[in-house]
Amino acid sequence: MKATPSFGRILMMIKVVQGDLTAQPVAAIVNAANEHLQHGGGVAAAIVQAGGPVIQKESDDWVAEHGPIGPGRAAITSAGQLPAQYVIHVVGPRYREGQDNEGLLQEAVTTALNAAAVSGCRTVALPAISAGIFGYPRAEACQVIVAASRKWLDRRPGLISEIRLVGYGQDLADQFRVALDAEPGGGGR
Repeated sequence: MKATPSFGRILMMIKVVQGDLTAQPVAAIVNAANEHLQHGGGVAAAIVQAGGPVIQKESDDWVAEHGPIGPGRAAITSAGQLPAQYVIHVVGPRYREGQDNEGLLQEAVTTALNAAAVSGCRTVALPAISAGIFGYPRAEACQVIVAASRKWLDRRPGLISEIRLVGYGQDLADQFRVALDAEPGGGGR
């Protein structure tokens, strides 16, 4: 865990956790979604399986009302039976040569954290967005997610007190830790 600079009595931290995103006791978890919010694989499927069909129903309703979700947009649903209150759905980039993968991933993280803050969430858990079926190299994705999370906290002190970066397996959690340790101030967990 690493605390960001303290502003008065405000403590903000980025914490790396190895475990199940769906079991995190936070106000909101972030889903690495597809544009149509069809939660058939990866993190999205695990969220619906653990939280129940209400998450897919609310996602379908969101798309019916707003259309497919694109970059810079977040859809918020309830979390069903999960310990969290909300699921924040964002679409990260499908990793491709010749596009601004880093900028698109930063935008997805920023969009998720903005949605959490607007919803009044003080704690949020993020997976390695785009590092699964979207093909973003894991170590690189972890670096971008850590840097974007740190930048967000630094620019908006006090809105979110804890960001949990959740790696399902030990390898992914370790990659988040390496990225967090490489950030200015380093040495955090």
